Amino acid sequence: MAASALTPSFLGKPIEICIVTRDYHRTLTGLSTLGIGPWRIYTCSPTNTTQQTYRSRPSAFTIKFCFAELSPGGIVYEVIQPMPGSGPTIFEEFLEQKGEGVHHIAYDCNGVPMEERVRLFRERGFECVQGGKWRGDNEFIFFESEETGTCFETITFEEGWEYPEPDEWFPVEAGLEKKSN
Repeated sequence: MAASALTPSFLGKPIEICIVTRDYHRTLTGLSTLGIGPWRIYTCSPTNTTQQTYRSRPSAFTIKFCFAELSPGGIVYEVIQPMPGSGPTIFEEFLEQKGEGVHHIAYDCNGVPMEERVRLFRERGFECVQGGKWRGDNEFIFFESEETGTCFETITFEEGWEYPEPDEWFPVEAGLEKKSN
């Protein structure tokens, strides 16, 4: 496709890059040797995430997800581990088909409403493959297409959103420092 025929990107700015793993503690340990961290660790499950879907069907899935900010307002590193015995996920598929590694990049889609984002992805041939609404106000949807061979995520954050207290910190000392400040 000629450069002049390209349609403008609606993706906006990249906000997150995600690695999928079978063992988040091992992966966080390795990434920490590169100076990436501290890590906030959360659980996404049917108890705190509504509208859970997998390939357009309801799915009660559970994953561990971990966040580390490189700089305030900059790219966030995410590590995801699908939990054994939960419903199907694209993360488990990825591990089975490709092994551990970089899974997706998330974009802000220039702040357009989620319904519009879904429409724009679908117009471009992308399928909604996983989604949910974590803690009632953070909607996330993953999209794939055969042409790109990769996955894209889009997330909405409410105005003034701040990270909630995580289930755990890595390293543990980081959580102790945050609580003492």
